[in-house]
Amino acid sequence: MSDSLALHDVTYVAGGRRILDGVSLRVGPGRRTGIIGENGTGKSTALRLLAGDLHPHGGHVERPADVGYLAQELPFVPDSTVGEVVDDALRPVRDALERLGASAEHLAGVPAHAADHETASAAYAERLAQAQRTDAWDADRRAAQVLRALGLDTIPADRTLRTLSGGQRGRLALAALLLRQPAALVLDEPTNHLDEAAIAFLEEHLRAFPGVVVLASHDRALLDAVCTGLVDLDPAASGPVVFGGGYSAYADHKRAARQRWEQRYREDQEELERLALALIEVAPEHASDRVRRDSEKMGYGHRAGRVQNQVARRARDARRRLVERARTAVPAPPPPLRLSAPHVALPASEGPLAEMTDLEVPGRLRVARLMVDAGDKLLVTGPNGAGKSTLLGVLAGEVGFAGTLRRRPDAEIAYLRQDTELERPERTAEQTYRDTLGEEAAERTPLATLGLLAAREAGTPVGDLSVGQRRRLALALVLARPPHLLLLDEPANHLSPTLVDELEDAFGQAPGAVVVAGHDRLMRSRWQGRLFSLDQ
Repeated sequence: MSDSLALHDVTYVAGGRRILDGVSLRVGPGRRTGIIGENGTGKSTALRLLAGDLHPHGGHVERPADVGYLAQELPFVPDSTVGEVVDDALRPVRDALERLGASAEHLAGVPAHAADHETASAAYAERLAQAQRTDAWDADRRAAQVLRALGLDTIPADRTLRTLSGGQRGRLALAALLLRQPAALVLDEPTNHLDEAAIAFLEEHLRAFPGVVVLASHDRALLDAVCTGLVDLDPAASGPVVFGGGYSAYADHKRAARQRWEQRYREDQEELERLALALIEVAPEHASDRVRRDSEKMGYGHRAGRVQNQVARRARDARRRLVERARTAVPAPPPPLRLSAPHVALPASEGPLAEMTDLEVPGRLRVARLMVDAGDKLLVTGPNGAGKSTLLGVLAGEVGFAGTLRRRPDAEIAYLRQDTELERPERTAEQTYRDTLGEEAAERTPLATLGLLAAREAGTPVGDLSVGQRRRLALALVLARPPHLLLLDEPANHLSPTLVDELEDAFGQAPGAVVVAGHDRLMRSRWQGRLFSLDQ
């Protein structure tokens, strides 16, 4: 077994499409690599291959014996309890202590001069090293610390997972993985459902982790704070790009690389056009066919043959240069997806769209006063459990409450929930879009015009889309009919960093009101509107 995580010229095919084609990377102990790229480029597939959850169709994978994998879609049995999940996570650590104790007892009973003393001593040393690596003696204290840091310490151990929110289940999955102390961590969107304090804890844990870390994340601040290198799966002139640094530096590098690719492509196309014109000029069919005088005819046969041979040779040379240049020319850079939503929210007449006073959802939310005016840009922040999602649900009219809420009756409201749930997975994205909006609205704003899904993805069954692509479809359904008040719960979750950047720009330019609940630290640092903080 290797102590590194590595893909060697790996190919993976799904649905007749090459998701990964000849991808290679290696990450050694103490290194932390982020995998980035647009939704659907194969980030989750690469992580599943590294974790052993999938097997490649070409190439091979190296991994340590013990790999911990955090998936976007959680595998828990709904009737399991929180305590059972924690106990199961700690079982390898506790088993390691039991094996160490048994080995120590066995070694104590083997005389120093006995033939098997060396074997018993080596076995004890190996088990001691394993217990030390996993910090086995401190397991219970670490468990309490991790559960507290991830906001899970107040949940009763006998509570079943089916009664937890999606965010609580996600944080429990992360807690269980950190408690296991595997040799390598493979993490798919680990900051989903984490508040700022929990993200800071995760960053500290990952920076101190002695093994291998490979992660995919939309969290641009996390990529900067944690990663020692990046692998970009977006199309590039020379294949996947490996970059030794964080996200901010790479974003500048990527823009420059894209400009160089476009320039090289233009230069190659101009050269191919020049060579094609040169071939036409020297082709034999363009040699002179004028009528010769009698005095020229005697030597013409010899001269004509020589001229035709020269013309044919020049034509062959020109054709060879054209074929060779066409073979080495860089491919056309694929047009990148770009969000194209001129209005994510529409203007309303002056005055409040919603106003709440002494509002309470028992056990979940208390707001003394909040007003959302026409054109407001409001970012709702606060720790996990403070009621951010509940507040958006109240504004959307989906959560009951006590107290006073006045909403303008003529105001159109659209709501992007934190969890993307789309019915009928056998229907394509395009069909789902049309079914949900209706033919008239779908014709007025075609899915292709929003820049959220490529044509191939629009024709793919929803059940075959990646989590990020399904999130893009849910966003398209909200943006296709711009409201007066747009509510977005953790809009960055599952989306590529590039699209998150574009969404931020769209929020700032929208003439209508936008209310966002989120933990994205870079978004908060750039936010130009109001901040509304909820405390527990």
